[in-house]
Amino acid sequence: MTQADIRPIRSEADYQAALNRIAALMDAAPGTAEGDDLDVLATLVEAFETRHHAIEAADPVALIEHVMEARGLTRADLQPVLGSSGRVSEILNRRRPLTIAMIRGLHERFGLPAEVLIREYPLAG
Repeated sequence: MTQADIRPIRSEADYQAALNRIAALMDAAPGTAEGDDLDVLATLVEAFETRHHAIEAADPVALIEHVMEARGLTRADLQPVLGSSGRVSEILNRRRPLTIAMIRGLHERFGLPAEVLIREYPLAG
């Protein structure tokens, strides 16, 4: 794929070809023809991914569970922020929603994004 070959990405095959070309151009210097190709292809790939590979917004409990696993945290590590072990279980089992104080604590202590923590999420019936 060269500058003359760059065109909209309409299929998964086009998408894969663009990704392969991007990989080949990763060392291109800015301001060169190859660097311009890289910029254009990256923009096209981003637009295609936004339309066809959208990632669903993170669920607050799923985020907490992911961070616990990634950082090797236990439920006991959440107690200073969420409360007793029973309260931590209620939150992680979706029986109780996060409160504003809990959201603030998770944001401040663990650096979790508040914009994800404030999202509504389904509670267990």
